[in-house]
Amino acid sequence: MNKSIEIDEKIFQDAVKFYSTMFNLPPLASKIYSYLIFDFEKVGITFDEFVEVFSASKSSVSTNISLLLNSQLIVDVNKMDERKRYFFANDGYKKIRFEKIVQKMQDEIKLLDELNQFRKVKDEDYDQKIEVYKSLLNKNIVNIQESLNKL
Repeated sequence: MNKSIEIDEKIFQDAVKFYSTMFNLPPLASKIYSYLIFDFEKVGITFDEFVEVFSASKSSVSTNISLLLNSQLIVDVNKMDERKRYFFANDGYKKIRFEKIVQKMQDEIKLLDELNQFRKVKDEDYDQKIEVYKSLLNKNIVNIQESLNKL
């Protein structure tokens, strides 16, 4: 069986390292995701190709594909008249990822406000630093949301 896509080994290794750290992925999941990002023509990669390309057990490939599907990093498609599932990198993931980042920043602002309301001791220097920090968070939220609207 031939590989259905062409990869550059160095870029692939760099991608595996980057996505492993970025998304906190186990090694095989990072390899699967990195392999999929080389599928520029969107032909889709089958389960069997992953097993062969990575010389991994079917159960390992299955577990790692499930992890990637659950985290929305990849999507799967059944093509007409075929039983095989084809896997693709989720093009919508960048938007999902940044929506999660915005939500975390909004949650942090809310938590900071709640802590400040609860705090009994007043400290103007601390208050000023928190306001600067919240302002930075809010500017980033607006910037990311404006960019997301363009995606």
